[in-house]
Amino acid sequence: FLPDLADLLLHSYLDRQTLPWAIKAIQADIPFSSQTKAFLDSMFLVTYGLMYIGGGWLLDRLGTRRGFLAIMIFWSIACASHGFAGGVLALAASRLMLGMGEGGGFPAATRAVAEWFPVNERATAMGIINAGTAVGAVVAPPLIAVVLTQVHWLDLAPWRWVFFLTGGLGLLWTLWWWRAYQTPERHPQLSDAQRLAIQQKTAVTGEPAMNISLASLLRHRETWAIVGAKFLSDGAWYFYIFWLPKYLFDTFNLNWQAAGSIGWIPYAASGVGCLVGGGYSSWLLRRGMSVNASRKLALGASAALMPWVMLVPQIHSVGWVIFIFSLAFFGQQSWSTLVMILPTDLISKRAVGTLAGLVGFGGAMGGVVLGQIVGWLRDHGYSYTPALVL
Repeated sequence: FLPDLADLLLHSYLDRQTLPWAIKAIQADIPFSSQTKAFLDSMFLVTYGLMYIGGGWLLDRLGTRRGFLAIMIFWSIACASHGFAGGVLALAASRLMLGMGEGGGFPAATRAVAEWFPVNERATAMGIINAGTAVGAVVAPPLIAVVLTQVHWLDLAPWRWVFFLTGGLGLLWTLWWWRAYQTPERHPQLSDAQRLAIQQKTAVTGEPAMNISLASLLRHRETWAIVGAKFLSDGAWYFYIFWLPKYLFDTFNLNWQAAGSIGWIPYAASGVGCLVGGGYSSWLLRRGMSVNASRKLALGASAALMPWVMLVPQIHSVGWVIFIFSLAFFGQQSWSTLVMILPTDLISKRAVGTLAGLVGFGGAMGGVVLGQIVGWLRDHGYSYTPALVL
């Protein structure tokens, strides 16, 4: 089922990348400023962050299979709705709905990992799943460039077909998800012995009989530590995924084909980072290190790669700029994979979706704050340098 979860998150990142990579074409029909672009990004992130909490809560009650099905149907329809937009307010409404739908994706993935894997395998499993997001982001630039240049159907602007096609692909994939995914308790290909072994390895000693409330989670310093870390690191990540296309367009005057031909490379590096970060932590665990040490060593190594993006404004070669961004993407997604697995180390399975939701909410709010700062800076004549330093 790991490829199925990875493919679902592939669709998540493909859908959210549609607006950043199609932005030049959209602005030709619906002109708007950098601050308005930041506003559209924030509309997505606000509901995305809130639904991270609401989606985690929902998944803890509906279960992973039914909850993820409902979430993905909603976000696919929301993605397609962008194609009908006639102005900024309609685009904002579509971004709000897309964020609402996609916000439950990572809590669902975290919950599925807790259902199927023991502690020493979870980071590797999450790395494989998280790599699906990178595949979606890798596919997005060249795919969107093809649609923008080759698709001229029904006298509609090509950028509208970007949203119709990606939304339709998401709806088709929900059928596969419903058929493919089952919990260990209900999976038809497991024997009773295998089922029992999985339940024993994933059980949490002394697990309470009642669901753990949001208020009780907020009383623990570990909760605030992870949410704060996600706020800071995901501020950078959302700047990358929402502003990298515009940075390439603005700084190097690239067209869609040229930007699409190289814009996928940092996202590919992020996918490798997912696998390396999760795999490294699991390797340390198998070597006998504690969960605490194995997670923190891998987190520290990941964080060391992230600040090098400050060098980008001093570089005038697009190849070297892509390399530095790739380094930062690699480190950030290695870090993100490990942070998203921490809830499974700290909390009962009955509340892991809720805690994962809180973590995601913190990251989304970091994206809102930095995005608004960048939009204001760009509209007031500043270069990208202050944003990259931040």
